[in-house]
Amino acid sequence: MRQDGSFPEAVSDYAGHGRLTDPGKYRTILSGLPLDVPKLCQVVQGVLIHDASGGRFYGDPPDDFHLASRATLPVAERIDAILTACGDPITVPRRPFERSVGTCRDFALMLCAMLREHGAPARVRCGFAAYLKPSSFADHWVCEYWKSDDRRWAIADAQLDAPHRAHLSLDFDIGDLPEGAFLSAWQAWRMYRSGAADPHLFGHGDDVGAWFIQVNLARDLLSLCKREASDWDAWRDAKPEDRELDKETVRLLDRMAELVLGMEGPSPPRLEDSSIQRFLSSAPWAA
Repeated sequence: MRQDGSFPEAVSDYAGHGRLTDPGKYRTILSGLPLDVPKLCQVVQGVLIHDASGGRFYGDPPDDFHLASRATLPVAERIDAILTACGDPITVPRRPFERSVGTCRDFALMLCAMLREHGAPARVRCGFAAYLKPSSFADHWVCEYWKSDDRRWAIADAQLDAPHRAHLSLDFDIGDLPEGAFLSAWQAWRMYRSGAADPHLFGHGDDVGAWFIQVNLARDLLSLCKREASDWDAWRDAKPEDRELDKETVRLLDRMAELVLGMEGPSPPRLEDSSIQRFLSSAPWAA
């Protein structure tokens, strides 16, 4: 991955850290890694294990594995926990159940932090994967990075290590996902609104439907503004009445989808619509 530091002005904003990707005192550790997406994915895979699939792909997990926190950690705290548990360099793969337990967002954040530390534009995206569950689109987070040679954003899924790929029978490049493998939330919303897809194909476990596409649309928009964690992560606490979308909310989500679509290219994140700002900051289940 060539890195010459010349990017469109708006893209270059993503070369700098946000609150969650800033490695703090571990900056030199990340800057010492190679600027190579496949190799960086391997480093991430050697220190993190997924909280759900980790219990299925690597043998019998410890009895307390299911008690691990799902909370998204800032990268600096995550690296601190990794090095506290094992003092080896992070380039040394840990045994599976000696790795730090995280979710797909933690894999994406770690890769994003590594790229940004090299001055490479990168951002975390929230949407749906077409490859994790047959005939459906599973809630998922990935890392998107700017490919200067092609002048486009590419998507990497650092979670997909060898056991994942074998279990899911995946043969594509995890450092540059093929088109359609991952759908950003605005794409899912448009598929729903156009009637191209049943909204109940999108979700997390039993939590599916248009309201969940709404959740990921909000989280993706916030992530594009370097706010990768928010009150919208409390979606599990949503009351039944909050899972119904009225006409006004649907119209607002249409505008949000257009806003996120505009950020797909080298465009700066703008939250100038006051109604969208209110929507993002006052989720009904976050009180």
